[in-house]
Amino acid sequence: MKMQESAQMYLETILILSRRHPQVRSVDIVGELGYKKSSVSVAMKHLRENGYIEMDHDGFIALTGEGKKIAETMYERHTFLSDWLVSLGVDGAVAAEDACRMEHVISPESFGAIKRYVEEKP
Repeated sequence: MKMQESAQMYLETILILSRRHPQVRSVDIVGELGYKKSSVSVAMKHLRENGYIEMDHDGFIALTGEGKKIAETMYERHTFLSDWLVSLGVDGAVAAEDACRMEHVISPESFGAIKRYVEEKP
């Protein structure tokens, strides 16, 4: 399924926050991304309606199986591409910013080819 970059970003952020904290709420996402509370609220509603997250009665957010799969894919791409760019001599901050953009547009085929090439290099 083709998904908007912003939805992928939210899912990845929820994954990252859930690795840092036992529970994630919308306010944590606001703090992490610096978005307006209302924007995050609308995004969470859409992610919930599409089956990517669940929210309990206290407002705690959890990724569903499908949401976690997408989030982990984005996170793997981001960390791999960022590390690869740094290994090529790109400044860490620039590499992280570029990887953030690249992770959303690169095809699974191209990402897999880059990953295989980098991992097979002596």
